Amino acid sequence: MANAKFSVPAPPNEPVKSYAPGTPERDALKKQLSSMARQTIEIPLIIDGKEIKTGDTADSVCPHDHKTVLAKYHKAGEKEIQMAIESSMEAHKVWSRMEWHDRIAVFLKAADLLSSTEWRYILNAATMLGQSKNVFQAEIDSAAELADFFRFNAYYAMKIYEDQPLHSPPGMWNRMEYRPLEGFIFAVAPFNFTSICGNLPTSPALMGNVALLKPASSSVYSAYWIMKLLEAAGLPEGVINFIPGSGSKVGKIVMDSPDFGGIHFTGSTPTFQSMWKTAANNLSKYKSYPRIVGETGGKDFIFAHASSDLKALGTALIRGAFEYQGQKCSAASRAYIPKSIWNSLKEFMIDELKTVRMGDVQDFSNFMNAVIDKNAFDSITSYIEYAKNSSEAEILFGGNYDDSIGYFIEPTLVLTTNPKFKTMEEEIFGPVLTIYVYDDNKYEETLHLCDETSPYSLTGAIFAQDRKAIELADKILTNAAGNFYINDKPTGAVVGQQPFGGARASGTNDKAGSYLNLLRWVSARTIKENFIPPKDYRYPFMQDK
Repeated sequence: MANAKFSVPAPPNEPVKSYAPGTPERDALKKQLSSMARQTIEIPLIIDGKEIKTGDTADSVCPHDHKTVLAKYHKAGEKEIQMAIESSMEAHKVWSRMEWHDRIAVFLKAADLLSSTEWRYILNAATMLGQSKNVFQAEIDSAAELADFFRFNAYYAMKIYEDQPLHSPPGMWNRMEYRPLEGFIFAVAPFNFTSICGNLPTSPALMGNVALLKPASSSVYSAYWIMKLLEAAGLPEGVINFIPGSGSKVGKIVMDSPDFGGIHFTGSTPTFQSMWKTAANNLSKYKSYPRIVGETGGKDFIFAHASSDLKALGTALIRGAFEYQGQKCSAASRAYIPKSIWNSLKEFMIDELKTVRMGDVQDFSNFMNAVIDKNAFDSITSYIEYAKNSSEAEILFGGNYDDSIGYFIEPTLVLTTNPKFKTMEEEIFGPVLTIYVYDDNKYEETLHLCDETSPYSLTGAIFAQDRKAIELADKILTNAAGNFYINDKPTGAVVGQQPFGGARASGTNDKAGSYLNLLRWVSARTIKENFIPPKDYRYPFMQDK
């Protein structure tokens, strides 16, 4: 037991490296990319710290060059999933009782390894190659944000443990203990952010829980390197078990276990709703009510007022909609533009989009790369074809695509006359931005339209210089976005600055990157200790005189 009250320093955000020509980080990353792109590795399951190969394999490929196989990964079957559950619950016996500062030290070390050693380039290269991110998108994700999650979560954990009852009357001591949950956490990760894949199992683990990590099939490559980073940081065996495989197969077995303690999920709305239903149907068999935390999707907007700064607005639309090929749950995918500025804005955006380059991630001059896989390619292009064939829409820019080498889709601008057009309402998760032009005198009416159009409520932005216009939008759109931006694009939330999450169909809004998320992974216990307990049951009111 520690004879001290330890303090985790308030962390700064991890600085984002520039990778400009001539910088040492550019040379180091180029070397790492070249090395990793030339080899095909074998990725096993990792259960109880041991590598397990099932023989049931699939390939991890480069989306921008799908003939390049980065890895062959093994998929978990029923036997391995049961092994992972048993391993987790065995690890729980020790990990859940470990001193909080010893647990936190693992993740602080992981952050330092990631930020200041070769691990930065390994994780960035894995993300660039396996998820087709350009160098900047990888750097802010797999290096900066993942390190921030580790450091800020450690700090928030300390603050939670410090939160104690305000008053203890004379003769007693009131205390609060924040216990880990009794079961394991099922961490289900998306393909698009390496940092999210790292955070989903580690935020519960930092609070003393154990987790099973099921990465998206299209991003097993970077997920594996996260596991190796955590091993290097000293994470004990079994605390996080790595079980790539079919979501339906893994989920069914995991959620049937009496030891199932919760879901930490990022992915599609239908999948999350299905998992919630499964958990509800299994409630009677669980040892405790599971915690269900999820961030699903968005149909994120940029709403412009006539007083908007035109270039700032146009830049936000391009970056917000087309960075990482629009494959962010926060990406701008619908825009409301007043008629008075539309022609000037359109001219500016088209001129800018003509300069956008798209291609291989190893060419640092490319702004855009490929979408993640064939299924995504087919889904996104079906929306483009729908717009092409509709009398209510026209393609203003882009609309072309090619999957012969990689899954490339041009940045596509759709103009619609129908504010409830399909591409204004449905999540596309690709480089497609639909614009609706409204009459300037219908600003307030169109704000209500924006609020009512989508079932989602993740991110949104208002552009205006007129403060009254900003105030009105802020009030009308209060419930339209969990992360709301004023004169900025709706993407790029930073840990410790803009905790991330949305409501409505966008999730449980438990704000990853804040103490609110960590509170979901503990079960509080109130402790009252009476130093001078009463020795007579009688109260004063019972006396005759």
